[in-house]
Amino acid sequence: MTATLVQETSSPPPGPVADRTRRLRRRGKIIALLFVLPALLLLGALVVYPVLFSIGRSFFDASGTSFVGGDNYAEMFRDPATLKAVRNTAIWVVIAPALLTGLGLILAVLVEKVRWATAFKLLLFMPMAVSFLAAGIIFRLAYDEDPDKGVLNAAVVSVHDAFEGESSYPTARARDGQGLTKDKDGSYRTSASVSPGDAVALGLVGVQPGDLPGGAEPAYAAAGREAAADELRGVVYLDFTPGGGGEQGKVDRRESGLPQMKVEAVRDGKQVASATTAADGSFRFEGLEAGSYEVRLPSSNFAPPYEGVSWLGPALVTPAIIGAYLWIWTGFAMVLIGAGLSTLPRDALEAARMDGANEWQIFRRITVPLLAPVLSVVFITLVINVMKVFDLVYIIAPGPVQEDATVLATQMWLVSFGGGNNQGLGSALGVLLLLLVVPAMVFNVRRFRRSQR
Repeated sequence: MTATLVQETSSPPPGPVADRTRRLRRRGKIIALLFVLPALLLLGALVVYPVLFSIGRSFFDASGTSFVGGDNYAEMFRDPATLKAVRNTAIWVVIAPALLTGLGLILAVLVEKVRWATAFKLLLFMPMAVSFLAAGIIFRLAYDEDPDKGVLNAAVVSVHDAFEGESSYPTARARDGQGLTKDKDGSYRTSASVSPGDAVALGLVGVQPGDLPGGAEPAYAAAGREAAADELRGVVYLDFTPGGGGEQGKVDRRESGLPQMKVEAVRDGKQVASATTAADGSFRFEGLEAGSYEVRLPSSNFAPPYEGVSWLGPALVTPAIIGAYLWIWTGFAMVLIGAGLSTLPRDALEAARMDGANEWQIFRRITVPLLAPVLSVVFITLVINVMKVFDLVYIIAPGPVQEDATVLATQMWLVSFGGGNNQGLGSALGVLLLLLVVPAMVFNVRRFRRSQR
């Protein structure tokens, strides 16, 4: 032991080479720190400080002068608007990432079969270059309820009218005391009974001469025709003389017939015959049995035009905004999943085909399992993103339904700056949003590290 101590005490001190190595390492650390320092300062000023300030601010009242403890957090879950924001955020988290991941996967697989794959990917990825502000304005116009402005409602109305047809006289009405009585369903019927051999003149007003269907002819000649013994004849006309003059309830020479008007003969409350008016507004029912009848103009003649779907109404505003979000982010999901798809071992796919597996079996049992890490990263990234969605909701949702579409990010802004002026409660909402986002971020970082290892 004495020899060992003597040997240790007599060992030579570290040489200049070791000192120089330590100095170089120390200098390298200092240089690295100097390069990182600006980023750390920005990170602290723009991220760390606001987070800490918001946490502290959430324990004070609206003015920021009185400490209220956890009252803001309790109020947050008592406020119906906040609860609705939490519900809408949950809808976003459940629906949007799942749809985007599924669409991205399907498109990434299908694009491999397309000849012009690069052009197709570029086309789908282009919405990512559009700002959320511009996308919100685009979809606000696309969802407009007026078919003359909103492209979606224009398409819906066109399809509806192609199958159901549309009323030619939505503004037409009968004058009081001129022989027509309005029923509860909007139809009109003759006030007095008529019989075969009679001729009736049914005058309507409320139709602008410029709105008459093309080919409408004067009704005067048709009004003068007599009916046969087993025939009920009449004319539906516009009881209005352009330029003034004429007599109410009487067909004048310059008054136009109303073509394409549906007319029914009713007996004992049941329809027994129907007809459509000609260009001069004339109609007739032939082969009627003797007896009393009523002539009825069905309500379908006066139905208001179909206006389409209220996309931005309380019921559909959230799905409509999610649709706009899908338009923007589908290309992002497709490109990421497509990058993962390009790294799959082709020998495994070819071996499955040689074993007789069809494309669906290959997709379900080989492609999807091998892409599971990529799909999870895309899904979690989108979850984090939808939790923070603000622009689309704020821009697309009209003022009256803003509360029906609100999510946590928009509710935080509305409470803090959009009229609520309660930054204590707004800070509590911000802390809640942070707590919801952090687990997803941690999961994504861990997944990324495991994939690197």
